[in-house]
Amino acid sequence: MDLHITNIINDLKNDDFDAYLLTQFTNVEYISNYKPTSFAFCIIKENPIIYASGMDMELARNNSSIEVKEYESYDVMINELKDDGIKSLAIEPTLPYSTYVRFRDDFTIDSKTYIDKQRMIKTPAEIEKITRATEIAQKSFLQLDILNNKSTEKEVAFDLVRHMIENGASKESFDTIVTSGAESSLPHTIPQDKKLTQPILIDWGAIYEGYCSDNTRTMVYTEKQQEIWDIVAESHDKAIKAIKPRMKCCEVDKVARDIIADYGYGDRFIHSTGHSLGLDIHETPGFSMRDETIIEEGMVITVEPGIYLEGEFGVRLEDTVYISRKANVIGDLPLNID
Repeated sequence: MDLHITNIINDLKNDDFDAYLLTQFTNVEYISNYKPTSFAFCIIKENPIIYASGMDMELARNNSSIEVKEYESYDVMINELKDDGIKSLAIEPTLPYSTYVRFRDDFTIDSKTYIDKQRMIKTPAEIEKITRATEIAQKSFLQLDILNNKSTEKEVAFDLVRHMIENGASKESFDTIVTSGAESSLPHTIPQDKKLTQPILIDWGAIYEGYCSDNTRTMVYTEKQQEIWDIVAESHDKAIKAIKPRMKCCEVDKVARDIIADYGYGDRFIHSTGHSLGLDIHETPGFSMRDETIIEEGMVITVEPGIYLEGEFGVRLEDTVYISRKANVIGDLPLNID
């Protein structure tokens, strides 16, 4: 049996649950290598099973490492679980309420993060896929010739996604952010149909064999922009250098945040320092003020401090690191793009 399933079954036994219900597509994929296109119910128990939709049965049978059965109805599925002796059911925290209400009258239910705990630690194969996704994304970025580009933000975003797909990505790992000028002070703005102005902030990523990458670079042009860029770069570099196993994630966030605060811009750093990624672009843990998760070898987390001056401009610099005895930056794209 798969090690991840074995670990989850041990967690179930320790907490006195009979089974674990997963419906989130990437969780099902993580456990079984089958990613639903419609819906699926993955039940982790001593004899795991996936109830897949009829339209997905061929895909599921071809890819799933665990037993697959065609979904007929909630009643049939619930009765089969009860016949199997299932009385208590752990659920993933993201389970939709509309699904939860179908099960609550027949089982003792509680939300558990067993799957998140497994996904926090990446295998060497997972790290290799994230590395390949990063290489594709960074190569594609360098093909843009941004400094001589007279295109609009939308056109640059389109070209970047096209390059990533041409270079081997299945798609972008999130909606590509290309922003410039005053709008760069909005961390998650969308590309506009306007010519690039200054500075230019690009946040992008590729998916390779299901795994995401994530980088941000900001190109600055004025003395004030360079001053802010230098502060963010110092925060980025020192946070990465500080990371080591057995630290708390919040301690890394504090390193990055304190540097920016020391320069007087603490209130302009308006998001967490980073987030894990893998099959999803945002996973746990994260480098945030509240996350007390202990850093372990095998984690993969972004480091992305930023300073946002409302109405003027913003600067964010982001790389992804994997943790061994220290933090190792994935990819080789320079922070400073000349």
